[in-house]
Amino acid sequence: MDRRDVDSAVAENTHLRGLYGVVGGLLAIIAAASNDDRGPSSRWFFGIAALVVGLAALAIWRYYNRNFGRATPSSSDTRRTVLTLMIATLVMVGGSLLLSSQMSWSLDLPVNTIAIGLGGLLLFAVATTVGVRLHHLVIYGSLLIAGAIPVWERGGMSSNTGLYMAGAAMIVGGLLDHRLLVQRFGSATALEQEDDRAGAQ
Repeated sequence: MDRRDVDSAVAENTHLRGLYGVVGGLLAIIAAASNDDRGPSSRWFFGIAALVVGLAALAIWRYYNRNFGRATPSSSDTRRTVLTLMIATLVMVGGSLLLSSQMSWSLDLPVNTIAIGLGGLLLFAVATTVGVRLHHLVIYGSLLIAGAIPVWERGGMSSNTGLYMAGAAMIVGGLLDHRLLVQRFGSATALEQEDDRAGAQ
């Protein structure tokens, strides 16, 4: 395996840990619910729910390290990824405000800027890390397209609905990423068991 293959395998092991996407999706839904007039708007709700999800994220971190090892990309790859995503996030925020918001300079289009922005950001994130798979294109692309259909409230008033949609997309995409990770690498525990059986023969 040459250096390029090693870097690719490390990137996949790192960025296909899709249960983190499930955590992100749950946080998006919790944030939307806490802002929703029909939902529990208490700050206590958001704080307690976020704490529970944070504890789940810690358990997921332990699970991945135990079963798939610690995959650490090179420092240059990490810097490039962080810088790229920071720029993409700034573009997403600026573009969302331009398309539909209460700013005086907004185009005030009847679109869902949260769905468009997060759909585009998620596609961009996978494209710059592990490459876009079919399920990424279907799920995140559908999110982006749904947000671009001109049927939404103007002035960014449909943000909560966009968060619900994005949260659901992140959960489904994360579960499929996790399945792909298991198919691609198995687990460190399973590999160790195979080695032990091979050594005993």
